Parts: sequence; structure tokens; C-alpha cells
Amino acid sequence: MLLNKASMAMKRHFADDYFIGGITMRGHQILNDPFKNKGTAFTQEERQELGLVGLLPPYVQTLEEQAAQTYAHMHQKGSDLEKRLFLMEIFNTNRTLFYYLFSQHLEEFNPIVYDPTIADTIENYSELFVDPQYAAYLDINHPENIETTLKNAAGDREIRLIVVTDAEGILGIGDWGTNGVDISVGKLMVYTGAAGIDPASVLPLVIDAGTNRQSLLEDPNYLGNRHERVRGDRYYAFIDQFVETAERLFPKLYLHWEDFGRGNAANILNKYKTQIPTFNDDIQGTGIVTLGGVFASMDIAGEKLTDQVYLCYGGGTAGAGIASRVLREMVVDGLSEEEAYKRFFMVDKQGLLFDDMDDLTPEQRPFAKKRSDFANADKLTDLLEVVKTVKPTILVGTSTQPNTFTKEVVEAMCENAERPVIFPLSNPTKLAEATAKDIIEWSNGKAFVATGIPSDDVEFNGVNYVIGQANNALIYPGLGLGMLASEASLLTDEMIGAAAHAVNGIVDITKPGAPVLPPFKYVNEVSLKVATAVAKKAQEQGLARAAEQDMEKAVREFRWTPKY
Repeated sequence: MLLNKASMAMKRHFADDYFIGGITMRGHQILNDPFKNKGTAFTQEERQELGLVGLLPPYVQTLEEQAAQTYAHMHQKGSDLEKRLFLMEIFNTNRTLFYYLFSQHLEEFNPIVYDPTIADTIENYSELFVDPQYAAYLDINHPENIETTLKNAAGDREIRLIVVTDAEGILGIGDWGTNGVDISVGKLMVYTGAAGIDPASVLPLVIDAGTNRQSLLEDPNYLGNRHERVRGDRYYAFIDQFVETAERLFPKLYLHWEDFGRGNAANILNKYKTQIPTFNDDIQGTGIVTLGGVFASMDIAGEKLTDQVYLCYGGGTAGAGIASRVLREMVVDGLSEEEAYKRFFMVDKQGLLFDDMDDLTPEQRPFAKKRSDFANADKLTDLLEVVKTVKPTILVGTSTQPNTFTKEVVEAMCENAERPVIFPLSNPTKLAEATAKDIIEWSNGKAFVATGIPSDDVEFNGVNYVIGQANNALIYPGLGLGMLASEASLLTDEMIGAAAHAVNGIVDITKPGAPVLPPFKYVNEVSLKVATAVAKKAQEQGLARAAEQDMEKAVREFRWTPKY
């Protein structure tokens, strides 16, 4: 019997989807591939064609029915950790269903599948291990396996985006070795949920260089290398080999560095950022989103950025990265570098940083002051004393020191500025410098507040204050989408600046109590705006290599949507 055109087209569709590497996938092979599996949504025709007859319950569900059933099931779980573990089961078996569900409930799911709940799964990764989730594990003791590992992990997929960590500086919880691969998995979930990056084109990766966490070294269940971290030339040679191999195997790759330690993060970014399309979220992403919040604060207050005095509390990778980004914008706005640096102060574990300290990182050193300029230098280990002395108008916390923005500190900030900017950005929740509620109340509603964790609205004196989260997810998904859609050859400071400006304009900042950063529920809209701004700037700078010349169209068409 001759097949009609519709049947022939359906067979060709099946062949395209399930003929992999010269082998036709059938039956349990398809059900065990999360990129191909539809579960109970396989039609009767597909079940006949793909050897699935009798392997699934008879009723054919729609994607919408599957999602409703899964969502109800999730809500039977008693804690966010249990919810995350359940959702990871869906992720491991059916990517389309997972991302359809995620896209329907982005604001609700983000703190479950990523920060802050992911901190619990990282700390217990080895104990909870069930599935490698298509991640790649690079062992520093076997550089000869780098290419094989990347090829095995990619399989038949064209990889466009890798999120790589060595897990030395995970969130606010530090060194977690191979367990930190979960941060790469979670980061890529947000890329897809927020910006529509095709999950088949991404690869989570961990470089296991060892760990200095004694509890892991002594844990019989720990799945990583049980030796102290490798440092120096051997470490950087491994990074070099990884980058060279990844760029050769995946020529359209965008490489995202995540949660590297303060001794390595900036070194790695600075080495490669002028060579390949690459990005460090802790250094650049946090700076971009924080700058967006500062821009909005200045717009509301009618102030100039160049008139502000900036105090960084916590001079690690994130704190120094944010300060550097804000400083560069002051220079763009007309200050010389010398003038700009005079407006920046940095406090770390030593107190206010002075240039005679011998333990400053390269990123801290430009912000260090002369001790002789301060008559009370010996007292400037105390944050309150620093605030009273240098009189900042902007205070950004990345210290992971909880409750350090006290009532007295907030009141002192209000003496320095009519509308001070106070951003306690440390996460997870237990490490935040202050709560939004306390800052609003202690400042009598004057302070502009953004937090590093989701925060409830604050009711004060008849005004509902919506608290924006300085969530990198407002930036990095759209930034990545713009880079990938435009096929940009580099990520430049100008493209980063365009991304920061693009965060504004989503919400009405003239309304009393308006957030200085868009709430996460607007992340899809923000991502599109950021992506378009980045792609256009790449094209303007002659760095866009995409065949499509209309960057708005390129961004729209690059987006993946979860559907069968």
C-alpha cells in the first residue's frame, strides 16, 4: 500500500528525531533519553513506529495534562528540598515536560531548582547521587581524558553553551569539590527557563581539582578526588587544555565560568575574555545586575552616579567585580579613573583595606587606601566606624556575614544621603547582611533596597515596598541568548553596559515603593530585552557573526520553546 504524504512526512519527522549517530532509537532507548522522551504523550502512531506499543499506559496525555499532573504531585512534597528532588526526577526523564512546567511557574520554581535550595543538594550531592544528568566531570589528574570526556558528554549534540565550575567558591557555602557540579546544572536550567536556550545545546561541567574541605576528604560517600586542591602551573595548564579542546570541538561555544575561588576567577577571566566568547557570572553578572539597581535608584532620586560614594562590604570575587563595574560606569559618565577611585572604599575581613596590607588580591589592590589619610585608621575594622568616616551613599554587601548591616549602620547611611542605596546581597538567606524589612523600617522608608535572595513585600507607613532581588538570573540568561543568537566573537565591556541599561524600564519606578530591580516574574521579558541590546551592540562593534542581520529577529528565532 502506498503511504499518503502526511504519513511519509510523519515518518521523516520520526527519522529526524530518533535516528541518532547511524542507529535508530527504539523502545526503552527512547524512554531513557530525556531529550527524546515524551512519556505518556507519545501518540498511538508514534508508539507503533518507535517500538513503544505496550511499554506505556494506553491513554495518550497532552503536555498540558502531564504538566498539571506533575505540578499537583510536586505540591504533595513537604519541603523545598523534597520538591527539588522530585523535579530533578522529571528533569532526568523528560526535559520538555520539565521546562514546560518550569516556564509556567518560573517565579515559584527558581528558588527550588536553583538558589537557595540548591545549596542543600550541593552539600549532600554525593549522598543523594542518582543520575549524572548529562554533566561532564573533568579530573585534574587525567588531562589526557579531557577530549574524550567532552565528546562522550556531548554525544550527538551540538554544544553551544558550557557552564563550568571548579566549585571552590559555591554561593556562600564555599568549597564543595565535585558536589559543585549541581551549580552548573542549576545555572543551565535558568538559562533555558528564563531565556529559551535549547537544553540539548548545553553542557554542565565540573573540573575536579580536589577539595580543601576536610569533611569531604573524610566522607566515605564523597564521589570526588580525595586530595587537597591542585594550585599553580599544573592547575592553569589544565584550564588551558580544557579551553583549547572545548573551543576546537564546539566552534560556536559560549563559555560561562561559575563559582571559581577568588584566587583563580579573575585570572581565568582576564586571560580568555579577549580571546573567546566567555563570561564569569560572579565577577560580571553580579556587577551588571547591581549596576542596573543603582541606575534605577539614581533615576528615582534624581541623583548622578558620579556624585555617589561607594562602600563595598566584602571584597571577594563578587564584591570586587561589582565595584569595578560601577567604577567603570562613573568613568564612562565623565570622571577620570583617579577621581572615580577616590569615591570607592572596600571592607573585607581585615576591615577597611589599606595599601600596606600584604594579603590583598589583585582585584582589591586598586581600591585600597593610604593608612596615613585616616586619623582613626586603627578603628576602621568596624563597619559602623567606616560608614561614619568615609560617608558612603551606596553600601553593597557581599560579605556572607549575617546581620552586619545593623540599625546603627542604616541610620548612619541615612545621615550621609537623603535616599541611600543599601543592597545586602549575600546568599543564601542565613548569610544575608540584613533583611529588607529591617532596612526599610530603620531608614524610615528612605533607603533603596535590593537583596540577594527573594524577599517579601514590606508594608511600612501605608506604602507597599516591592523588594527587587539582585538576581543574576535577570542578566545572564539574556546575555547568553544575545551572545548565542548573534554568534558574537567576544563579550565586551560595551555589551555588558548595554545589558545593565536594558534591565531598566520593565516596571514603573515612579510608583511609591517600586522595586529598583524588576521582580523575577518579569525575567522572560527582561531576558529578551537584554538579549536584543547585547546582540545589537555586538553587531555595532563588528563582532556578530550570525548570518541573520536583523538582531531582534535573530534573538526571537534562536529561542527554544518546550513543546512536543
